[in-house]
Amino acid sequence: MSSNHNETASGELPKRHKVEGPQKHVVGFILSLALTIIAFAAVAAGEINETFTYIILVAMAVVQVIIQMAYWMHMKDRGHLFPIIGIISGVVVVFTMVIMALYWVWW
Repeated sequence: MSSNHNETASGELPKRHKVEGPQKHVVGFILSLALTIIAFAAVAAGEINETFTYIILVAMAVVQVIIQMAYWMHMKDRGHLFPIIGIISGVVVVFTMVIMALYWVWW
């Protein structure tokens, strides 16, 4: 009788999933917090040009979405190709719709 109950019929141990510790979540949380503080500071500082403030806000929002998807939704891991393709397709469709709506309204 085998001393290890986890062995397969061929005597091999099953592969275990790599356990992700809390340090990745802490890094993601700190990055998200820093981006939020930067965006808040850009709005709170009234001396900054309004257009530049909008650019900072949009840039921080895009980076924030990427960090949230990578650290909290685990899109950086293997096996998430189809959700990533779906998200990118949705972004392309929405971007195209916004551009077409702006083109239709302005001309």
